Amino acid sequence: MMDSKAKSHRAMLQRIARRAMIERGLFPDFSPKALTELDRINAPATRTEEPTRDLRNLPWCSIDNDDSRDIDQLTVAKAMSKDSVKILVAIADVDAIVKKGSAIDDHARQNTTSVYTAAETFPMLPEKLSTNYTSLNYGTDRLAIVIEMMIAEDGSLQTSEIYGATVHNHAKLAYNSVAAWLEGNRQMQGGIGAVEGLGENLHIQDRVAQSMKAFRHMHGALNLETIEARLVFDADELKDLEVERKNRAKDIIEDFMIAANGVTARYLVSKMFPSLRRVVHTPKRWDRIMELASESGFALPSEPDSRALEQFLVKAKTADPLRFPDLSLSIIKLLGSGEYMVEFPGDSSEGHFGLAVKDYTHSTAPNRRYPDLVTQRLLKAAMAEHSVPYDKDELEALAKHCTEEEDAAKKVERQVGKSAAAMLLESKIGERFDAIVTGAASKGTWVRLLHTPIEGKLVHGFEGMEVGRRIRVQLIHTDVERGFIDFEKVD
Repeated sequence: MMDSKAKSHRAMLQRIARRAMIERGLFPDFSPKALTELDRINAPATRTEEPTRDLRNLPWCSIDNDDSRDIDQLTVAKAMSKDSVKILVAIADVDAIVKKGSAIDDHARQNTTSVYTAAETFPMLPEKLSTNYTSLNYGTDRLAIVIEMMIAEDGSLQTSEIYGATVHNHAKLAYNSVAAWLEGNRQMQGGIGAVEGLGENLHIQDRVAQSMKAFRHMHGALNLETIEARLVFDADELKDLEVERKNRAKDIIEDFMIAANGVTARYLVSKMFPSLRRVVHTPKRWDRIMELASESGFALPSEPDSRALEQFLVKAKTADPLRFPDLSLSIIKLLGSGEYMVEFPGDSSEGHFGLAVKDYTHSTAPNRRYPDLVTQRLLKAAMAEHSVPYDKDELEALAKHCTEEEDAAKKVERQVGKSAAAMLLESKIGERFDAIVTGAASKGTWVRLLHTPIEGKLVHGFEGMEVGRRIRVQLIHTDVERGFIDFEKVD
């Protein structure tokens, strides 16, 4: 029988999550005014303004996590000729229901993102919308913004078009099962087999995504592969961490969304509209990245060069695939985090160093990311030849706010994750582990265990530690309430 402490695992983490939200200035609950607005919404939107195409007959499908309920995008492919394929990405038209300046929009604007913690999700939009009326749910007709892209055999983009449409999700699929099927490790699942032509369509999507991925990496996009862990509960008892890795189904969505985001950014430029760009600057810690490469026998140029870095990453993955996620994590830390910046007509943004693209916005997840909803409103106004729905000062304030609140949301997620990890390690005080240094700064040195992806602070023996260094550590203290996990270096 489960003891009372085990029973309280989820409840304790939920309490910690809500406290962390409030401490970071995020709203864990919707306001009474927003809920009153929500009560008046009792159906999905229908198009009443500009003409919309009827694309419900195409074999659209969604591919997401097993437990995802807020579906932002659908994909489908059309083989056009021997040398090209048309890829269509449908993005949920959230703005059709969530209007700028509404109480629901005010909540989304404050939090700027859905916050996914180990024990509870705090959605940016009420679930009545994000998992129903503004979600591209299986078996439903929904309004969408479609990004249509003609992709050449080498993975390059030839032409693109954006328009409104009505779409229908014919199959709700999950990353892991689709990847296993694509790789020949599993028979066709019911969701694929039940839709005529969907299996063949997914194979086309997979082939095109792989060519797009190869094209991006050839031009300097970084081949990074980190370890993501998902907490596993048995009822309300926390049992384990389950490692999740990239796969071919995730590649389909990732590569199509990167391309769609680029098309959206360039479309706004063509219409002389401002755009909210996602920028990852040229890395300031290039010297340390050079050192990491040198330790593996690879010489990087003295000036930041994404193509040279990608060549190093490819060789490093081939040489030591088991440790490559640790190297990737170190590189990501040294690259630094991204930020939102406004590009006005005539400006030129720095671009996204890690993706090796200059034109990049966030536009494909408007149910869970506020910059995407802002971009959708800009996009719809440009398509309809209306005026810009945000003024210059408002957009600049939004870019700064979205960067800050996205950082706050990540800190909440990390804080709750650390509390959960501390729960798992409570009984292992005194045990020793292999680890890698993931952060080294004046505020502290951090390490991540190699065999269980848990991060903690190195409180003794941290002198001279650099990001990427592998060391042996001993667990000396945990504090679930504050999410503290302390290690000391041992020989």
